[in-house]
Amino acid sequence: MARGRRRKLHFSKLYSFACGGSKFEVDHSQIGGPGFSRVAFANAPDCSEAGNLNYGSNYVSTTKYTLATFFPKSLFEQFRRVANLYFLFTACLCFTSLAPYSVVSIIIPLIVVIGATMLKEALEDWRRYRQDIKVNNRKVELYHGSSTFGFTEWKNLRVGDIVKVEKDNFFPADLVMLSSSYDDGICYVETMNLDGETNLKLKQSLEVTSGLQADSSFQNFKSIIKCEDPNASLYTFVGTMEYEGQEYPLSRQQLLLKDSKLRNTDCIYGVVVFTGHDTKVMQNSTNPTSKRSKIEMKMDKLIYLLLFSLVVVSSIGSVVFGIIVSDDLQDGKVKRWYLRPDDSLIYYDPKRAAVAAILHFLTAIMLYSYFIPISLYVSIEIVKVLQSIFINQDIQMYHEESNKPARARTSNLNEELGQVATILSDKTGTLTCNSMEFIKCSIAGIAYGHGFTEVERAIARRKGSLLIENEQSKENHEQAKPAIKGYNFDDARIINGNWVYEPYSDIIQMFFRLLAICHTAIPEVDEETGKISYEAESPDEAAFVIAARELGFKFYQRTQTSISIHELDPVSQKHVEKSYKLLNVLEFNSSRKRMSVVVQDDEGKLLLLSKGADSVMFERLVKSGRGFENKTKEQMHEYADAGLRTLVLAYRRLDEEEYKSFNKRFMAAKNSVTTDRDEKIEEAADSIERNLILLGATAVEDKLQNGVPECIDKLAQAGIKIWVLTGDKMETAINIGFACSLLRQGMKQIIITLDGPEIIQLEKDGNKEAIAKVSRDSVLYQINEGKKLLSSSNTESFALVIDGRSLAYALEDDAKNLFLQLAVGCASVICCRSSPKQKALVTRLVKAGSGKVTLAIGDGANDVGMLQEADIGVGISGAEGMQAVMASDIAISQFRFLERLLLVHGHWCYRRISLMICYFFYKNLTFGLTLFLYEAYSSFSGQPAYDDWFMSLYNVIFTSLPVIALGVFDQDVSARFCLKFPMLYQEGVQNLLFSWLQILSWMFNGVCNGVMIFFFCKTALQHWAFRKGGEAVGLEVLGAIMYTCVIWVVNCQMALSISYFTLIQHMFIWGGIVLWYLFLLAYGAITSTLSTSAFMVFVEGLAPTPSYWIITLFVVVVTLLPYFIYLAIQMRFFPMHHNMIQWMRFDGHADDPEYCQVVRQRSVTPTTVGVSARVDATVSQLARKVHDAVHSQP
Repeated sequence: MARGRRRKLHFSKLYSFACGGSKFEVDHSQIGGPGFSRVAFANAPDCSEAGNLNYGSNYVSTTKYTLATFFPKSLFEQFRRVANLYFLFTACLCFTSLAPYSVVSIIIPLIVVIGATMLKEALEDWRRYRQDIKVNNRKVELYHGSSTFGFTEWKNLRVGDIVKVEKDNFFPADLVMLSSSYDDGICYVETMNLDGETNLKLKQSLEVTSGLQADSSFQNFKSIIKCEDPNASLYTFVGTMEYEGQEYPLSRQQLLLKDSKLRNTDCIYGVVVFTGHDTKVMQNSTNPTSKRSKIEMKMDKLIYLLLFSLVVVSSIGSVVFGIIVSDDLQDGKVKRWYLRPDDSLIYYDPKRAAVAAILHFLTAIMLYSYFIPISLYVSIEIVKVLQSIFINQDIQMYHEESNKPARARTSNLNEELGQVATILSDKTGTLTCNSMEFIKCSIAGIAYGHGFTEVERAIARRKGSLLIENEQSKENHEQAKPAIKGYNFDDARIINGNWVYEPYSDIIQMFFRLLAICHTAIPEVDEETGKISYEAESPDEAAFVIAARELGFKFYQRTQTSISIHELDPVSQKHVEKSYKLLNVLEFNSSRKRMSVVVQDDEGKLLLLSKGADSVMFERLVKSGRGFENKTKEQMHEYADAGLRTLVLAYRRLDEEEYKSFNKRFMAAKNSVTTDRDEKIEEAADSIERNLILLGATAVEDKLQNGVPECIDKLAQAGIKIWVLTGDKMETAINIGFACSLLRQGMKQIIITLDGPEIIQLEKDGNKEAIAKVSRDSVLYQINEGKKLLSSSNTESFALVIDGRSLAYALEDDAKNLFLQLAVGCASVICCRSSPKQKALVTRLVKAGSGKVTLAIGDGANDVGMLQEADIGVGISGAEGMQAVMASDIAISQFRFLERLLLVHGHWCYRRISLMICYFFYKNLTFGLTLFLYEAYSSFSGQPAYDDWFMSLYNVIFTSLPVIALGVFDQDVSARFCLKFPMLYQEGVQNLLFSWLQILSWMFNGVCNGVMIFFFCKTALQHWAFRKGGEAVGLEVLGAIMYTCVIWVVNCQMALSISYFTLIQHMFIWGGIVLWYLFLLAYGAITSTLSTSAFMVFVEGLAPTPSYWIITLFVVVVTLLPYFIYLAIQMRFFPMHHNMIQWMRFDGHADDPEYCQVVRQRSVTPTTVGVSARVDATVSQLARKVHDAVHSQP
């Protein structure tokens, strides 16, 4: 097909990082050197030179294991845990004659536990493997020669292959773009899978290859591409292309990254340069930071404590055994003849007592292994996975508008959700919607727009004014206009073309013309309705273009070299078509803080249109263009007070010679391939973005998300401190703080800033060393003054507000601890103008300094460091892409869902895991102590009290399922009461349920139960004739009765500990007991060779004997009675928060305001932030006024 070529103006000039030239302006000798040795033979991947390079295939594997490595790697992972290593050691000892039980009885439970965890790992890896197959088998068109492309699978691609990718498809590998369906070789790319950004990126091929636009064009195409080696940098690429005897520089503008998607372009052609794991996306795919909960780390300490105790107990028993064995021989006679020392080589030989003691120590190490819960780790993993499923399935955290549920990306931190002491939150897109609305503007020093922001309404409420609310209500009734996303502007002087009658109509025209032209948005026309929507790089930019459209400046078309708008002609009062040639676009970035375009109108006049932050724009104004500067600044300050985000708009006219000089310098900078290329481009842009004429300023509102004030109020009642870390101005951040109830009237503000006159003067003088010294001293002084103010009052609440410049000094080593002490003493903290690095450093400081659980929440790429640094990172899947979500531990779609995530799921998970671990140690101490006491009773003979299989199945079968049900289903209070009484959450913040006192109490309970079971059973059976024939009980009967009592006691203890019974819990608790009887019946029925001492013990020895049932009932009741009494006293006279709520619900006072208030007053931490704190403060003020008025009367 024929395609016209425009030689004068190319789209390559539009973007500052485009590479449109064909000559080298600088040396690039690094190509071919170390780090730059990659060579791709385009359209010749089978040539001998390419074969010698031996690059990897395009097959991608993200699995953790392979068939060959699964068993060794997985086993290594399992035996890194000290408990599993200990059980492996005991299993190895079982193959010796020292073992007190059979090899099979210890090996099988170990295999079951390790196997269950390995199975979980295998299933997770299998899911990754299936995803890999899906990706590797995707289809792409590959050039096969003879001017034809045919479909092949991604995994078959090699370096040098030429592929054709069509619209809305992903790129199969890292490609160097050769051409596209556009004349100038441009294409639009979506990189959400790489960096989470939803805005489209523009890419462009070299001009020399942009004409290869048909399949037949590649029949004779040959080229050699030399470039950098594989690396993880997504934003850099250096290379050259040898084509038709010449070399051309390659930059990131020609690189199309794997897993990014082609958008708004019919097709592109490209050469494969990086395949498989050499691609940049795979180079970036590192394993996430491993985070472990504080409970899990404490559990490891408990395991070490128990192992140490086990060694101590074994040592004591061995010493006693050695002493007894040495005293066994008196006058040549053996006292304990029944042990048959003559049948033992060493073990009971009185002449070798020391060696016997050592051997007994090894036996005891194996025998007392039941002190350590073998199934603890695997049970906790199962429980956490099931808890995560419940979080994911919670309909109350599903956001219907975005169709996104909550998603726990890791299950390791479930219980941490119930212990959060500090929340560090981003503002834009996290507390706010990041859905901008154009609401006000200042043009030529005149303020336009009558809308009221949520911040202004909050300010009015603080002042007790109802005027704004009444006016807003009136407007809502009078004007029932359909909502336009991004636009909420109302001013009769501007709308409906009335701006032409304003005194500065020419400036207004240029103002909205700039909004319609100075952007990188892409228009999309709905073919059915004809409506135009815009794809923009940011919500701000979309709001500007929409506002321009609604006010008569409709941007409707963008081509490679022009931008077209319909604008209102002030003379004819009709909309006319205007087309502007786009010569250059100087992109926005965080250092420039501005964006500009150079355009040429239909009269041939050159214009520079610019918009940016006030901090960089006002200094670039020409003296004659500052006529409205002071008024504009005043209005921008008012906008900031109202919580609005502002940008300054300015322009200038260019003469042709000036533009040519700039363009030459600009193109030379673009064609550079040196490391200072970006600096050269910025210098060129900076040279022309001067002498601007001020037009005015825009003001857009980023509204609070629904439910944010209420959520913050509940979190504050729960004793959680909330810090806001934002890049906004101080005035904006403070007013947002008032709007979301983070700040309130009467709260004293400690403001740390570097806006003093001394520092301002030093900045004018430019003495950097003096500025740093004075700034550092000023920050330290302000921090110390804040601490004095804090210590001077115990009744008032304080808020700390600090700007980014001050924060940089506050985070230095000599000041950060003082800063943290001040911040911790304040009710709320707001850090303004914070950089991403500062956010991460503040998070690290709070986490390390406080020693408590920190949670960071954000929605953008600039929040990733903060999320990874915190104990828990929560990503909000909002308008800024998915990068924060990809770096998070848990993803939610709205800030308000944090309330339910923490107060409900967090509290439940913390309580369940804490109680579950405590119960594990309790039941194992109860069981293990009966073993120890029996061995002591039998003079440490090494004889276990129970059958081998009784011991092996205790943790794996009879007591494992109830504890899993506890970890998944138990609820001390319902979700409704968790939200109604947020102070319940303080149990987790203060770690009341997993404190050392709580853990040792459970352990003490286990020791007591074990002692009572053993001595009651021994004493009851010691002198009884157990059967009709007068026979006394043997070891098999005593062991079976004690085991029955243990099973009953630990399962009934579980029933006493549970607060919320479900059918599953009933089945597991009572089913575990029934299962024991069935097992005893079945096991005793098989041949005595296998059942050994348990042969027919239930049928013949236990079941027919009434004393067996009486003893079981008596021992269970008496053993559990002390705990039951303790529980009753504790609940009635020393209740914890959940006990109070349970009693209130039981008594029917759950909805009684007076009772509820009494419970809330038992809160350990006073609430100083939120709606409730504001109400409490107002009530207190009124009470004081009434009190003063009463006592002032004679």
